[in-house]
Amino acid sequence: MLFHLPKLPAEIRVSHLNARVNEQRKKIAQTTASKFELLQLTQQLAKEARARKRNNQKIYVLDFKGDVQASAVENLREEITLVLATAKAGRDRIVVRLESPGGMVHGYGLAAAQLVRLRDAGFHVTICVDKVAASGGYMMACIASEIVAAPFAILGSIGVVAQVPNFNRLLKEHHVDFELYTAGQFKRTVTMFGENTPEGKAKFEEELQQTHQLFKHFVENYRPKLNVEKVATGEHWYGKDALNLNLVDKLETSDEYLLSLLPQHDVYVIQTRRKPTLGEKIGLQAAQMADHLVPSLMSKIVDGLSKANASLVQMRDPKL
Repeated sequence: MLFHLPKLPAEIRVSHLNARVNEQRKKIAQTTASKFELLQLTQQLAKEARARKRNNQKIYVLDFKGDVQASAVENLREEITLVLATAKAGRDRIVVRLESPGGMVHGYGLAAAQLVRLRDAGFHVTICVDKVAASGGYMMACIASEIVAAPFAILGSIGVVAQVPNFNRLLKEHHVDFELYTAGQFKRTVTMFGENTPEGKAKFEEELQQTHQLFKHFVENYRPKLNVEKVATGEHWYGKDALNLNLVDKLETSDEYLLSLLPQHDVYVIQTRRKPTLGEKIGLQAAQMADHLVPSLMSKIVDGLSKANASLVQMRDPKL
């Protein structure tokens, strides 16, 4: 019997980005600047602190790094719930650093719905893309009040794809029958082991087209100035071209964007950390050992092959 241990509760950490950056600025100045320059920096930091107090606007920074299943949505939903319970709509703003090449429709549909919670609550949401926000990643990004992308970030890929291997002919060659029982004409359209019918393939293609239409309408709803028909071809674009197509609003890295906010705003980074289970710890240790041993082993193999090859060369071309 297998026992599944429950996941340990998440730990949410909140760090004040202004304090972290200013501490580093002072450390560098103490080493490199004159006493007068250090005094000027101290006065500048005090002036910025007064400006932030007068402005009284907080920026909350969230991170989403997506895999195929959009598994990071579990952390995102908790962080958004915390922000909604703490921040003030109409005053405070949200920044999401987003990286994702897309994945499962239902996973990214839920992730996008979490960001919709922020928009519906009246928050200005900025999404920063440094590397990629494609397919399901762009589904999330399009919800933003503004999208800021790095010059070589990849964006778009508004399309739907599905791949299904079929082993039916192989089974027939080995005289293996595959029986599939369903109730409902299209309960199964295409399968991996059965013989796929033209009707099943047509229905599967129809479902893909329906999903694509939903995707297009979703993007159009949140970015009405975007010519969705022009960009919903499944293609992707780099930063500058994406800007010209109105897929993004500004070209800038997330670092530049956040640094520009620091003098006038208190910026808080919210991060969720889940403590690994015993099984995950064992797996991580095994992976770390592999990372250490494999390069060393490959180096020895390559060195051995090089010596063997040198010996063969000497045998073919002996020298006096």
